[in-house]
Amino acid sequence: MNLIFLGPPGAGKGTQAKMLAEKLGVPQVSTGDLLRAAKQQKTSLGIEAEKFMSAGQLVPDELVIAMIRERLEKEDCQNGFILDGFPRTLPQAEALEKTLKDVGAIVDHVLDLEVDSEEVVKRLSGRRQCSACQENFHIDFKPSKKEVCDRCGAQLIQRDDDKESVIRKRLEVYRQQTKPLVGYYQDKALLKSIVGRGSINDIFQNVLKAVQ
Repeated sequence: MNLIFLGPPGAGKGTQAKMLAEKLGVPQVSTGDLLRAAKQQKTSLGIEAEKFMSAGQLVPDELVIAMIRERLEKEDCQNGFILDGFPRTLPQAEALEKTLKDVGAIVDHVLDLEVDSEEVVKRLSGRRQCSACQENFHIDFKPSKKEVCDRCGAQLIQRDDDKESVIRKRLEVYRQQTKPLVGYYQDKALLKSIVGRGSINDIFQNVLKAVQ
């Protein structure tokens, strides 16, 4: 089964994709992981991508697509895969469709995790991280007992990309660039909408229903 996860930042795509990958016994293909691995292994694609990453620029679509194609051609993807974090734009979706056709694969379902903007802001802006050991906390869902790290006692910090102003900008980019994919895949009768609220396990049960 070949699946794509959509949803705004903070929707829990990575968590749900990982759980579903383990359940189905197929790999979770994350573009972020692909880029990091290619950079670390110094592959030809990784060296090319590093030029853009080190300059603070987005890696061009054609490079990302080439990495995805290379990954999907590996043996462990022959029985299915879950794409997490790609595509993010209509041109990427169109390029992906061509790539899948070239490797003899099709998308079975596109899972859209629906979470409203205020819930996303609450989830992400409440995150705190230990400045020393990187243990993660949340002011609502996983608060520290003494407002310092429960593990090592160091100060807790809020990462820059978890600040409300940054989150709202990320949501606006999502609405402009990625949200149109919902209609794109709806027109292809591939879209399955899933309410992304509740416990992680509750959401996962809804994900399972959508793909079964």
